[in-house]
Amino acid sequence: MFIDVDFGGVVNETIRHICKYSQPTPIQRHAIPVLMGGRDLMACAQTGSGKTAAFCLPIISGMLKDVSKRSPEEVMYPLALILSPTRELCFQIYEEAKKFSYQTSLKVCIACGGEPKSLQLKSFESGLDILVATPGRLIDFCEASKVSLKMIKYMVIDEADRMLDMGFEPQIRKIVEHTENPRVGRRQTMLFSATLPKKVQTLALAFLSDHVFISVGRAGSSTHLIIQELMLVEDNEKPQRLKELLDYQIANGNLGKTALVLIFVATKRGANALECWLNSNGFSAVSLHGDKCQRERERALASFKMGLTPILVATDLASRGLDVAGIAQVVNYDLPRDIDTYVQRIGRTGRAGKRGLATSFFTSKNSCIAKALSELLKECHQDAPNWLYQYAKRYMSFRTADYLRISRGYEYSVST
Repeated sequence: MFIDVDFGGVVNETIRHICKYSQPTPIQRHAIPVLMGGRDLMACAQTGSGKTAAFCLPIISGMLKDVSKRSPEEVMYPLALILSPTRELCFQIYEEAKKFSYQTSLKVCIACGGEPKSLQLKSFESGLDILVATPGRLIDFCEASKVSLKMIKYMVIDEADRMLDMGFEPQIRKIVEHTENPRVGRRQTMLFSATLPKKVQTLALAFLSDHVFISVGRAGSSTHLIIQELMLVEDNEKPQRLKELLDYQIANGNLGKTALVLIFVATKRGANALECWLNSNGFSAVSLHGDKCQRERERALASFKMGLTPILVATDLASRGLDVAGIAQVVNYDLPRDIDTYVQRIGRTGRAGKRGLATSFFTSKNSCIAKALSELLKECHQDAPNWLYQYAKRYMSFRTADYLRISRGYEYSVST
């Protein structure tokens, strides 16, 4: 129970009356005591498991004890730094941190691309306690001597696996190993990740001191609260199948302001095309992808969150970090090639203890993911269709045949 943890009077009141939290999620239950005890942490948990509250609440609680001791010239220097890979995730963590620090003296600021630097710097003028940032914009501010890391007491690297996938490792190392940044062991460092590849473990060993490792569920696994449906289709059947799904949701009152649908596609062009097709067929939809400017992204997300356009078509830009209440269904219009991306996508529903539905259109082009999908369904105690096993077996047979051809060709070339 959250009432069993003493975050401090003001924060406790916020948790009860504004956030209305009662029972912590598994990652919160295990991570919060570790962080309240001052230990470094490496945490791996399913997407949608409440990681933001797990690190924000202990940080805010600790800072409220320290903030009164700061001298006036130190007010402009952040005590806590939270790094995240995308602008969207930055804004979501920023909003959560502001909510958790409501009615405290703490000032939460944001530093990310897509927004004018001048506006972000202006927001620092009235104080800067918690800084939520993307790596690139933070480095810009540090190199321009606009932000100093010398007072950092708490550092969070969120979505570490995603950051490495996006090629941010040099920037992360530059920030963590910055000459002003307190050394390992002199700050409390937290690394959160949805999956656990070797490169994330290597990062943890470099950045953490005497840390505690927590893993809730299998790394990269999906939650049992998400019902996963697979539909075997041809590419040209997808629009009609999607229309049938949406018509069904509308008929059952499951599409509207409090019941949203998130549709994933493979390309930016595909997102634009599907958005146009949906709107021309009577469905209210908006799209989100990398070619849209920050203002367009914010407008699309706001419209989706408010239910004005209850359908969002997105590329994998939205597969991580997008935390929107009321996503009742995720549709993989185009399946990804790897299981980790699939898990991240469907994790946009079934969040914070609620049930969700994920429907995926499977074509013969998706055979490469068939085996991993069948294993994931089994792990989540859900039945996989027989045809999925057949595709998995057929794909593995093709891979074996290719391997044998390559091997024999290699042996032949050597023997000659």
